[in-house]
Amino acid sequence: MNHYSRLEISQRSESIFVSLNRPELHNAFDQSMIAELTDFFRNIDERLDVRFVILTGKGRTFCAGADLTMMKAATEYDYERNVAEAESIFDLMLAIDSCPLPVVGRINGSAIGGGAGLVSCCDIVVAVDRARFSFSEARLGLIPAVISPFVIAKIGQSNVRELFLTGEQFNAVHAQRIGLVHHVVGEDALDRTVDERLAELHMAAPGAQAAAKKVIQKISALHDPSARTELVKTIAKRRSSEEAREGMGAFLGKRSASWQEKGE
Repeated sequence: MNHYSRLEISQRSESIFVSLNRPELHNAFDQSMIAELTDFFRNIDERLDVRFVILTGKGRTFCAGADLTMMKAATEYDYERNVAEAESIFDLMLAIDSCPLPVVGRINGSAIGGGAGLVSCCDIVVAVDRARFSFSEARLGLIPAVISPFVIAKIGQSNVRELFLTGEQFNAVHAQRIGLVHHVVGEDALDRTVDERLAELHMAAPGAQAAAKKVIQKISALHDPSARTELVKTIAKRRSSEEAREGMGAFLGKRSASWQEKGE
């Protein structure tokens, strides 16, 4: 647990805290962080001294989604490499969602794109009231394909239809209203509320919790192998599209994308 470079791991009693540790980049994930998080969640059940996992971020942002350098590079990758990278992101989300231990999201700041995808995979989510959320991919000419099964399972098709298509930001209160977040609190109450949730979790049997999570997974479509295959193919094609190149170029150049100018 101490060999990670992109994560900070600490333990308190039966709870283990995994913190995204790139605060200078708003905890944006690159391939190294994706690999480390996936490894962590795939192997955490081997720790017999741990009952609960708390996922959070260092600094004032939870996760800004994919690293901009990685996203820009993806527009020039060939199809096979984009498939491989999309598979790695899907597998990360699946590893968190499939974790047999309860996963509490301690959302210490904004969660954008794939960062909001991470939020959707947590069992219980406590967010600070200043946090902002968005599924911003469409504004970059992309789509939130590989996180979509996890997000749809969390907030439903009706909410996804609006938020995926607009890419707009929304506040923590709205995130709570649609079910992405369970508890919205002030900065000074964040840790206290997380502790209260852990105390309630402690009252339930570990085996029953793991079994309940399996039941939830069985009645969802997340584990359909065809879903993974289709989604990674879709985003791999989209990443190398002209719209993706235009969207990323506009974002990095701090200008409006061509489709945004048409609406002005």
